[in-house]
Amino acid sequence: MHSERSLAGLHTEIARCTVCAKDLPLGPRPVFRVSPTARILVIGQAPGRLVHASGVPWDDPSGKRLRQWMQLEDGVFYDSVQVGIMPMGFCYPGTGKSGDLPPRPECAPLWHEVLLAKMPAIELTLLIGQYAQNYYLQDRCKKTLTETVQTWREYAPTHLPLPHPSPRNNLWLKRNPWFEREVVPHLQDRIHSIL
Repeated sequence: MHSERSLAGLHTEIARCTVCAKDLPLGPRPVFRVSPTARILVIGQAPGRLVHASGVPWDDPSGKRLRQWMQLEDGVFYDSVQVGIMPMGFCYPGTGKSGDLPPRPECAPLWHEVLLAKMPAIELTLLIGQYAQNYYLQDRCKKTLTETVQTWREYAPTHLPLPHPSPRNNLWLKRNPWFEREVVPHLQDRIHSIL
């Protein structure tokens, strides 16, 4: 059973996972970082092509903006002792008409619960994008991502819904200046109070 496996054993098992290999255009390459001591958990969508190539989570323009929002240096963000990174889909899903395809649906039900059981110190989970928000907030989600992020106080202090930091969301950020005015400072304060 998964629950009896060590974190190292789970890491190995996930690294070898081929459950949806036939649906991955570049093949499986799970990208995640977990630790029993991590106090902040980042749950995003799925690795993009650049992250698939490097094997380093959030190693792209989206990750740069996310680290700015969090006000974290690379050394802290990538220190799995402090920050866990567990996307909804661990592998690059491919590209569609308007960006990357959704995360593979097999991943989160298969791996999230068993990994979360091995991370008892998490104090804050960042739910980045609609896939993470829908999965974790379920019927507490609002009708749109914008409404869910606007009502972030409802999910505090354990969860914080965020838009995806992709450059594709520049227009959303411009239309919703309250996000960088209100939510980002709260995010930074909360992170600094935890780390």
